[in-house]
Amino acid sequence: MTAIRVLIVDDHALVREGIRQALAAPGFEVVAEAGDGAEGIAKARQFDPDVVLLDISLPGENGLRTAARLRADVPGSRILMLSVYDQPEYVLEAVRVGAHGYLLKDTLPAELRQAIQTVAAGGTLFERVLSGPREPEPRVIPGDLLERLDQLTRREREVLVGIAGGKTNKEMAAALGLSPRTVESYRESLIRKLGIPSVAGLTKFALDAGLLGR
Repeated sequence: MTAIRVLIVDDHALVREGIRQALAAPGFEVVAEAGDGAEGIAKARQFDPDVVLLDISLPGENGLRTAARLRADVPGSRILMLSVYDQPEYVLEAVRVGAHGYLLKDTLPAELRQAIQTVAAGGTLFERVLSGPREPEPRVIPGDLLERLDQLTRREREVLVGIAGGKTNKEMAAALGLSPRTVESYRESLIRKLGIPSVAGLTKFALDAGLLGR
C-alpha cells in the first residue's frame, strides 16, 4: 500500500514533532514541515502532498486564508485543519474556504491517523457540522468585548470582517467601493483601536464578537 504523503504546517515546533511521532506508523510519510502559511504553500508546491495538516492559527497569513490559497495552487492536495477552537463558526469558515476536514488538537494519535486516511480517500470530516441538528445556543458576548467593538466605525467593522474572511485589501476595496489605500487606513485604525496586530488575532476577535455569519 502506498503511504499517504503528509505536509505539516504549524508554527509550534513541539506540535509538529508530536504530529510527526503520531504519524510514525505504516501507511504514512511526513514529506515536509512548515512554520507559517507562506512556507506551507511553498512546500506544498514543492512536494505535492496527499494531505496538508494545517493549523488554523498561524503568524502572518492565517490558516483559513492559507487553505484558500492551497486549494487554488495545489488542488490535488487534501486539507485537514487543526485547531484548539471547537466553535462552529471556525468549522463553517473552514468549509467555506474549501478545507476537507477540521480536527481538534486534543485528538488522540489513532484518531488523527484515521482522519488523515478519511480525507486522503476523498471523504470529509466536519464532526460538529455533520453531527446533526442541535438546539441553537444563544450567543453571549462579554461586555468588555462589546465595549471594544463599539469603538469601531461601520467601515472598520466591514474591513475587520473582510480580514477575518481572508480577503486582501484589493478585494475589500472592490467589495466596499473604496481604494486599497483607504482600506489600508481603516485596517491600521482598527488594529490601533483593538490593539491586535495579527490577522489570526483579528479573526478570533471577529468570531468572538459575532461578526461572522451574520
